[in-house]
Amino acid sequence: MISLLATRLTSVVLVMLVVSALSFSIFNFLGDPVNNILGVNATLAQREELRVALGLDQSTFVQFWRFVERAVVGDFGVSYRNRQPVVDLILARLPATLELVLCATIIALAVGIPMGVYTALRPRGLVSRTLQFGSLLGISMPQFLIGMLLILVFSVELRWLSAFGRGDVVTLGWWTTGLLTASGVKALIMPTITLAVFQVSMIMRLVRGEMLEVVRTDFVKFARARGLSDRAVYLTHALRNSLLPVITITGLQIGSLIAFAIVVEAVFQWPGMGMLILQAIEFADFPVMAAYLAFVGFSFVTINLIVDLIYLAVDPRLRAK
Repeated sequence: MISLLATRLTSVVLVMLVVSALSFSIFNFLGDPVNNILGVNATLAQREELRVALGLDQSTFVQFWRFVERAVVGDFGVSYRNRQPVVDLILARLPATLELVLCATIIALAVGIPMGVYTALRPRGLVSRTLQFGSLLGISMPQFLIGMLLILVFSVELRWLSAFGRGDVVTLGWWTTGLLTASGVKALIMPTITLAVFQVSMIMRLVRGEMLEVVRTDFVKFARARGLSDRAVYLTHALRNSLLPVITITGLQIGSLIAFAIVVEAVFQWPGMGMLILQAIEFADFPVMAAYLAFVGFSFVTINLIVDLIYLAVDPRLRAK
């Protein structure tokens, strides 16, 4: 276990250095923040003064080294656009994104796994064929289209749900949540469904495929020969051995949802990190963009580490190795 943690932590450090270097080198040449902040009517003296204040007069290597030094202690500088510390901006938007991602993940697991088991055990039934067709639509349809259809039906026609915003939120320390208010829960429904549709479809198809493979293995035949009921065979033996790939995919998808919830947040004007990075890209706000990429990279490597540890807890064969 110690050896595994040491290896993974070394990988985390290397990956974060590479991500930091790539994000710095890419976004450092996308635009001139001085021009975006002061406008085209600023004098050369004003431009030079601001460039020195932002540290942009230094060489690229010096700027990157200072960026890494500050990032290690959680200091990503000041936003060019908002003139606020980048960490404060991210912490203010992070609860909205994480709340959306976690709710979508819970729905995807709670709906996708039972649907996958059902379609595997009754592959020729009408309901199974309907679910498989629906999963194909869920994977094929883009998220912005799903969101717009939900807004058209539930906001424009039925007027049941709000089409934008997060509703009323409750502040718990630095964390804010809408799960404790009625308007917050209603505002969360459509973005969560939009974000979860693809995940539900993918998990359902993955569980179905794994279940169809597992039920053909010898240990399932031996379980049946011992006289175990179909429920015990399928739900205890087959399902447990089908969930290992689901653990991997779920871990990767949580990182992907954090990184790519931008589309859903833009459609519903959800005040999360996706909206923050869109505004930062439009304004060439390099500190916010670099901090966002660093956070996404750290999220991916951390989730992968957690998935590896869960593997050790779930599969005794890996512990033996």
